Amino acid sequence: MTVTQQRRGRRIMMTPGELDEFLTAQRTCRVATVASDGTPHVSALWFAWDGTSLWLYSVVRSRRWAQLRRDPRVAVVVDSGEEYDQLRGAELSGRVEFVGEVPRTGELCAELDTAETLFARKNFGLDEMPHDGRHAWARLTPEKIVSWDFRKLGGA
Repeated sequence: MTVTQQRRGRRIMMTPGELDEFLTAQRTCRVATVASDGTPHVSALWFAWDGTSLWLYSVVRSRRWAQLRRDPRVAVVVDSGEEYDQLRGAELSGRVEFVGEVPRTGELCAELDTAETLFARKNFGLDEMPHDGRHAWARLTPEKIVSWDFRKLGGA
């Protein structure tokens, strides 16, 4: 995993191990896409993290999906915490790649085996991914990751 060396915020930056653990445990992210007129659009989405890539399982008849098909640039934020000294998160950015059939109906696709197993277990408590013919996969292998963990401030 490539983590951007942060000039600002190095003190609160997550280590690669902390970041991996955080992204594996979290369920919801916020996905920022760009409309054709340049307007940003942000939407919440469940995801799976495989240690290298963030897998986004999106409804294909959504504004988000249409914008990603037109322009694959994306920024994704995963965060948690309510109180200031508990805030932590990561912003991952780059370009998505589309994997598998659109919409996903469950055709064999070895490239999706790990992502679908992780996603099904985390979000549905199942060993196999249920396919509804309305969703498809986009993979973000981040070009840049910035993270923060305010718990490291120790009340400072």
